[in-house]
Amino acid sequence: MPPTMLSVMSLGKGRRAAATSSALLVLLLTLIGAALVAPSPAQAAGISVAAARSGQDGSTATVTGYVVGQPTASDTVVTDDFPNDYALALSDSASTTSTSQMLYVQIPGSFRASWGLASNPDLLGQRIEVTGALTAYFSRPGLKSATAFTDVGSTDPTDPTDPTDPGGATGGTDAYDDTYWADALDLTGAALETELHEIISTGVTRLSYSQVWEALKETDEDPSDSSSVIALYTGWSLPKSDNGGGVDQWNREHVWAKSHGDFGTATGPGTDIHHLRPTDVTVNSDRGNLDFDDGGTENDEAPGNYADGDSWEPRDAVKGDVARMIFYMSVRYEGGDGFADLEVNDRVSNGSAPNHGRLSTLLEWNAEDPPSAFEMHRNDVIYEEFQFNRNPFIDHPEWADAIWN
Repeated sequence: MPPTMLSVMSLGKGRRAAATSSALLVLLLTLIGAALVAPSPAQAAGISVAAARSGQDGSTATVTGYVVGQPTASDTVVTDDFPNDYALALSDSASTTSTSQMLYVQIPGSFRASWGLASNPDLLGQRIEVTGALTAYFSRPGLKSATAFTDVGSTDPTDPTDPTDPGGATGGTDAYDDTYWADALDLTGAALETELHEIISTGVTRLSYSQVWEALKETDEDPSDSSSVIALYTGWSLPKSDNGGGVDQWNREHVWAKSHGDFGTATGPGTDIHHLRPTDVTVNSDRGNLDFDDGGTENDEAPGNYADGDSWEPRDAVKGDVARMIFYMSVRYEGGDGFADLEVNDRVSNGSAPNHGRLSTLLEWNAEDPPSAFEMHRNDVIYEEFQFNRNPFIDHPEWADAIWN
């Protein structure tokens, strides 16, 4: 082969090899870039603090929660005069004060200037996401080796007083006025109560007490975590699977205490999910069968709730919820179902009588705490999927005054 042709062929091979190498390099860089940019499955959706506390297996996760303070020891979290920028505590509720409901987060050096509380005290109460390893910190459930911190806003989806909550100031809904509530419109007093009883007692499906477990997992689902429910008196987000009778589990709270009329857990008032709510086991026990009223000593495990010898005061965010559940029970069960005639009254210490109070306080709570988006959604789920009746005082809170005031 002539030298010139050999040189040309060699040059062509060299160019093709160089082109191939360049293409491979571009492909490799593209793949590396995609790997760096694409979020990992753990980053795709945050889990709740409750889920992170129960999943301390060293895996990487993105946790969403509210900054509630700085842990300085295993059982100490400070909320002011922060000593440094080394750690913060997260919870599923911005109002949590119990360390048993917190996740302790170690802040790596590169994030301290932006995410430490000593340098950024305004972070307290903010809702953030943190990605890192689920492992103990301060000998408590924690997150370490964090790789990302993100501010996702400060609103609490379980707090109906939040101005960004679309249900917080609506006072209910007129969506069912032309259909479900049509016969009750423009009525007042005893006539309104009688008509509402007829409406909400017609075409109702009754659940067994065992079916209540699964129903509550849907009606009280945490809007931020579909694997959890919101506990009524604490606002904690608790894993749906962690139901039962053990300490720190959740069980079925009868808001109208089942001893008030002695209906127990029999199908009917004892299984009516309009007044059954997920509640921390020990907090449920603390409430017992007390009537509702203002005052008392603050509950150690559920701050914001108070009790004395004859009454229980729930946290502000659910006072209206409690009132409207009591009003519902008083109208729904009038003695024609084989059970006692349940009636709300203006007293406490009702004992086993088929009464619940205190009416004057409940009317105040109904006015001060309008139906939230969470409460209204719960009413819809019960109506559309389980019992096929509605709580009239969630759709029309003003009907309580029209009947009892």
